[in-house]
Amino acid sequence: MTHYINGDSLAERFMRYVRIDTQSDPESNSTPSTEKQKELSQLLFMELRGLGLTQVETDEYGYVYATMPSNTCKKNVPAICYCAHVDTAPDCSGTNVKPILHSYYNGDDIVLPDDASQVLSISNSPYLKTQIGNNIITASGNTLLGADDKSGVAVIMETISFLLQNPTIKHGAIKIVFTPDEEVGKGTAKIDMQKVGASFGYTLDGGEAGCLEEETFSADAATITVNGVIAHPGNGKNKLVNAIKIAGEILEALPKTEWSPETTEKMQGFVHPVSVNGISEKASISPIDREFDKETLARHHARLKKIAEEVVAKHKGATLQYLSHEQYRNMKDVLKEHPQVVEYAREAIKRSGLEVKMESIRGGTDGSKLSFLGMPCPNIFTGMQNIHSKLEWVSVKDMEKAAETLVHLAQVWEEKN
Repeated sequence: MTHYINGDSLAERFMRYVRIDTQSDPESNSTPSTEKQKELSQLLFMELRGLGLTQVETDEYGYVYATMPSNTCKKNVPAICYCAHVDTAPDCSGTNVKPILHSYYNGDDIVLPDDASQVLSISNSPYLKTQIGNNIITASGNTLLGADDKSGVAVIMETISFLLQNPTIKHGAIKIVFTPDEEVGKGTAKIDMQKVGASFGYTLDGGEAGCLEEETFSADAATITVNGVIAHPGNGKNKLVNAIKIAGEILEALPKTEWSPETTEKMQGFVHPVSVNGISEKASISPIDREFDKETLARHHARLKKIAEEVVAKHKGATLQYLSHEQYRNMKDVLKEHPQVVEYAREAIKRSGLEVKMESIRGGTDGSKLSFLGMPCPNIFTGMQNIHSKLEWVSVKDMEKAAETLVHLAQVWEEKN
């Protein structure tokens, strides 16, 4: 059965959300990292209440929790959660976003009006070719759009509205969660899993229609600290050992044709130095380490440490400290213990008339953390493209299909339990 989602309503809802600046800040120590994220959280709280839901709350951290009650007579249908994040990436301005609806896209290049150098085309965004005849939404050229992840927010809200208007569609309890700060790696930092209250969940934070992601990187961060030997530069001959120069040598010793973001793809991991700081006495390199399995991740650390040790050993008096810490782990390690979570999503996507595209995320999502907090949580498409950039866009048709998938997904859980 096809569920007809109102694309005009969904597009209007999405454009209303993206006009609110919710950019997060990686330098902030507060939660949320920016207070302005709460403006959208508060709006979603009010809209959920306006839809008729009574179990709705938002908190000081900017989280929104809501429950759509079960309408089935079955007693053993587990509660499922639909989750999206309200913040947008720090990579590109999210201030004064002006969304533009391009009706019945005809395949031509789109010159964004506020910056003529920003041109969206099939050549730089091949997925556009699949959207000829469909409505798409872009920003105006000065900002990102915010489809990551306000497309997910809009899809969830439209799904709940649709289900409330169609009570003959049977489903178990549906928990709705909107999180802050996903883009700065703190989306679950202050989440209350008791308030979430679901056994299984799905993030709405993916790309092309039909995409289903059950695997993320496992991620660590490291700090390589080099201690040099300080001396007055005027009489530093055979005394001074410059930590900054040694750090530079370590970076130069890293492989040039592999093991980096710019040389890897698909299931290949990497090590990526993201910052270098210091003075001649002491310098530090902060790399991130990404791989799909923990064993290979550990080998990355051993290799990186060995490279650094070999460089430092050439400099008499210099010492090295290598520290690492876990950031998140591959959610597949959890999901493989609960195969029905992914299988039900596959079934829902198929019922929506789409081909399932299983993909791995070369990054992480809130679902990574949520899975290890006890709620197995794969990621479902929303249609977002060219994220974190001025050429970001989203297909209204893909958002419609995402909402239809969520409706079918609620039905599948009810039918099979």
